[in-house]
Amino acid sequence: MPQDRIPRSTVVRYSAGALGTGGFSTLPGLVLLYFMTDTLGIAALWAGLVIGIVRVWDVVADPVIGALSDDDDARTGSRRRWMLVGGIALPVLFVLMFAVPADLPPLVAVLWVGIAYFGAATAFSVFQVPYMALPASISHDYDERTRLLTARVIVLTIAILAFGGGGPALRGIVEDAHVGYLLMGVICAALLAVGCLVAVRSAPRHAPTAPPRRSIAAIYRETWDVLRHGPSLRALVVPFFLQALATGLMLAGGQYVATYILQDEDAITFLFVALIAPAILAAPGWQWLSARTSKRFAFQLASIVFIVGGVLLVPALLVPDALVYAPVALAGLGYAGMQSLPMAMLPDAMAHDRKRTGVDRSGVIGGVWTAMETTGFALGGLVMSIVLAATGYVASRGGAEQPESVVVGIAVAFSVIPALVVLVSLVPLRGYRLTRAVVDAEVAPRQETQA
Repeated sequence: MPQDRIPRSTVVRYSAGALGTGGFSTLPGLVLLYFMTDTLGIAALWAGLVIGIVRVWDVVADPVIGALSDDDDARTGSRRRWMLVGGIALPVLFVLMFAVPADLPPLVAVLWVGIAYFGAATAFSVFQVPYMALPASISHDYDERTRLLTARVIVLTIAILAFGGGGPALRGIVEDAHVGYLLMGVICAALLAVGCLVAVRSAPRHAPTAPPRRSIAAIYRETWDVLRHGPSLRALVVPFFLQALATGLMLAGGQYVATYILQDEDAITFLFVALIAPAILAAPGWQWLSARTSKRFAFQLASIVFIVGGVLLVPALLVPDALVYAPVALAGLGYAGMQSLPMAMLPDAMAHDRKRTGVDRSGVIGGVWTAMETTGFALGGLVMSIVLAATGYVASRGGAEQPESVVVGIAVAFSVIPALVVLVSLVPLRGYRLTRAVVDAEVAPRQETQA
């Protein structure tokens, strides 16, 4: 049952789940598009469409997964079953994404990757959606949920660093690109399994109740109701979606920046370390600031820091040298807050909805959140593929000389466009109203007070 003080063992187990969620959110976004265009020889636009189509499925499936996990939580007294199924299936399907035989023609190869990615994305949602619903069930204390989510984000940033920096390094251990990607997939899948399965034990148990009977159509109506009557939830989901798009675009473009601007395929590891290492140090600082001001203010400031880093990247990419890592590091400081703060705000929105309605719809809200996050990441990859196709990118097996227009397009997609998208995300964020007083109130007011 929810408690005021969360035991340290629960914090550790819950945070371990970020190893799974961070790994799957990061590595495919970083290397999958590049794997398809420069190893499998798939045209950039087709590769981007595969990623985009698979992620559109998340928008359809995740709210249903969330509602069904709510029902299973009511029926069994825990969300563990769904998390366990997803945690077992995800690593297997993750390996299959990179186990494409070398002699397959591009059309068959893109179908292989698409089917495996579809399965992996579905398994990820089966784990991630109930996992995201746990904080509101683990504790009903405003600050304790922030403590839990801050620990998770620290593990998340470490996981992103490990997968984003270590994955490409594992790929480069062997000369054969196909074998390198498979080696990377197997080792990273093992880490995904560990993180997901440890996190299953953090799910609290409660007395079972009779779940409501509802159709798929009713689930979508409930999802719409959650958003329609939750203005602060909308004001949080939309910016998070836009910022996931911006982050996904930078992830998808990072390998192309390393290969075609920095002229070193392995430089992706250093780019990633420059982005994530500052984030590890900054996450506690954003928690400190949010406790002394508000979560919304800290989130806005973190977004502005990211925007400044993106703008400063423009001249650094036009004349690339070691200085390129400085604005990337600045963006990383902002990225830490952009990850940790909305995740700390989401359980507040879940708790507020439960007090307002008297019904626990955390799974539904988690489904909406996961759908927006994964779709945003996927659209970032799709935007990158469109930029590549529009600027004349040459897909090949083993890399090819690219025209100057492609290099300029890569630079713009990695810096200017993400900064602009994050700037736009600040507009809807102004509507977030869930202060500590509103969230902790015994009976939620009809109108949310001004933050």
